[in-house]
Amino acid sequence: MSQAREITDYLRQAVELGGSDLHLSGWAPPAARVSGNLVPLEDFILDPPTVKRLIDDTLSETQRSNLDENWELDYALHLDGVGRFRGNVHVVRGSHEAAFRHIPDEIPELDNLGHHSVVAELCNLRRGLILVTGITGSGKTTSLAAMIKRISETRSGVIVTIEDPIEFVYSHSSCLIKQREIGHDTRGFPIALRQALRQDPDVIVVSELRDLETIRIALTAAETGHLVLATLHTLDAPQSIDRLVDVFPADQQAQIITQLASVVEGIVSQRLISRADGKGRVLASEILRANHGIRACIREKKFEQIVGLMEIGHQDGNRTIDQSIAGLLQQGYITREEALFHARDQRNFAEPEQAKKPTKSIWT
Repeated sequence: MSQAREITDYLRQAVELGGSDLHLSGWAPPAARVSGNLVPLEDFILDPPTVKRLIDDTLSETQRSNLDENWELDYALHLDGVGRFRGNVHVVRGSHEAAFRHIPDEIPELDNLGHHSVVAELCNLRRGLILVTGITGSGKTTSLAAMIKRISETRSGVIVTIEDPIEFVYSHSSCLIKQREIGHDTRGFPIALRQALRQDPDVIVVSELRDLETIRIALTAAETGHLVLATLHTLDAPQSIDRLVDVFPADQQAQIITQLASVVEGIVSQRLISRADGKGRVLASEILRANHGIRACIREKKFEQIVGLMEIGHQDGNRTIDQSIAGLLQQGYITREEALFHARDQRNFAEPEQAKKPTKSIWT
């Protein structure tokens, strides 16, 4: 087994390759995720003590103490000349391992991410709840950051963000932006969210809706005239609504459903799909834009009907993930194989002689 380089070298190499993440695991080579695929950075494996040494080089004494106590650690890391990263350290079969997500120095423009103009229109809202959802690595944080940037540049007000950890760093523009980090500036999401309501906010951003109390306060904040943006680890819009409701005990769900139906304004559910030309990935997104019919479905807990209403609700800004994928396929950005893999209804993307007529894309 050859001598490992320093953690800075591996992080720099991952960035130079265009990687989104660096993974350090025992008995495996360091690897970068590039365009969705893992690429080894060495031709030898790292033993657990070496992995621990590399991880320890990124931690402060306080962070090491927190890791020893909790066995898990989320934190932000900035290296001069390399960049900013979100680190997660965890224990696997008794040994420390880590994943580092690269955070670009520049927050991208919303128009350059591949979103439809409806997402930019959501940024013009003054109240209500907007969710950005998707699986890990689907670009939720980047989209949310681009939306915050758009809001901060187009209105005057106060934006309070509650993050774990802080990833993108914002500059004050037309808005005053207060970024608070869990474990550093505040003890937890619920208390930070309650306090945010006393800080004269126009916009409140929650990096993730993780628990019942956070969701409850976020809905109340949206109900009382604030614009609330948050992320959720769900695959699509109907599942996002179901998740928010299902967190609560049965005897509280009726109240939450009524609240949610009145405050939800938009849900952007996204995923990144490998390009047909092999040059990276392209964004596919499902957009729920609440209208009378969708609010009625939520209120009556008929979540299974939401997809149908989204399919016919394009005049209000709705589109399903299959409609988005159909547009990418028709334009040659993705292969039929990728379309089939990511589709909600694979029958829409089977070979023509084997399937019904594909869903027509409403936006190209």
